[in-house]
Amino acid sequence: MNTLNTAVDSLGAAPACWVEVIDAQGSVPRGAGTWMLVFADKLLGTIGGGHLEFEAMARARALLALGGSAFEQRFALGPSLGQCCGGVVWLRFEPLAQGDMAGLRALGQRSAGRQRPALQVALFGAGHVGHALVELLARLPCRLHWIDSRDAVFAPRWLAPDSGVDCEHSAPVEAAVADLAAHAQVLIMSFSHAEDLEVVAACLQRQRERADLDFIGLIGSATKWAVFRKRLAQRGFSEQELDQVTCPIGLPGITGKEPEVIAVAVAAQLLQRRG
Repeated sequence: MNTLNTAVDSLGAAPACWVEVIDAQGSVPRGAGTWMLVFADKLLGTIGGGHLEFEAMARARALLALGGSAFEQRFALGPSLGQCCGGVVWLRFEPLAQGDMAGLRALGQRSAGRQRPALQVALFGAGHVGHALVELLARLPCRLHWIDSRDAVFAPRWLAPDSGVDCEHSAPVEAAVADLAAHAQVLIMSFSHAEDLEVVAACLQRQRERADLDFIGLIGSATKWAVFRKRLAQRGFSEQELDQVTCPIGLPGITGKEPEVIAVAVAAQLLQRRG
């Protein structure tokens, strides 16, 4: 889901006020770069909810109703706001005229520069679990590269230029490993165990040469990994190299084999690693 694109569409119908967290100290609901777009009758995005957001919405709507220029304001999350977080947030309020798409996109780019780097995920496999994962990861701070050896297996909505998902048909599928972004977190779940093995081997070879993949995760059971481990050792990969692969994947304690449950467990694991 591309919230900024939704905001652009909405701004075509009515003026709005951009509210962004430009700095934060201590315990706060959301960090720098978080934003919301406040209209007279609706809201897109969030800066964390609670009384802080309530007050920010009131100030934004007052700016829309009375007119005026952009301003910044400091909010201490203490007794005055009825929030016990104890931190401090600085917000910037910027009015946007109806139809000011260029201004909105510029603000969106600026906010992105203040945010923590997004997860860089390379997902091999467009099966049921792959689709469930993309559905979830597309709503998280994530840059997603989705690869499959089969053509026409990606859901059409993920092929749109503004989807935030880069879909690639690669045959053989392991050939895509060489061009993955540095520090990618790789998830391997193709329709074929033979393909899975080749992708894992390509990832380990890249690690041997460049050591720039942050995570290599393989879907499957401990039995599957035992078989793969033996075959990869026969190809000359050391025990230390093989220890770079995580299989099974998913946060321990989340049980269930439904694609959506597996997707939640895997996404949680990636977010936990991100810290």
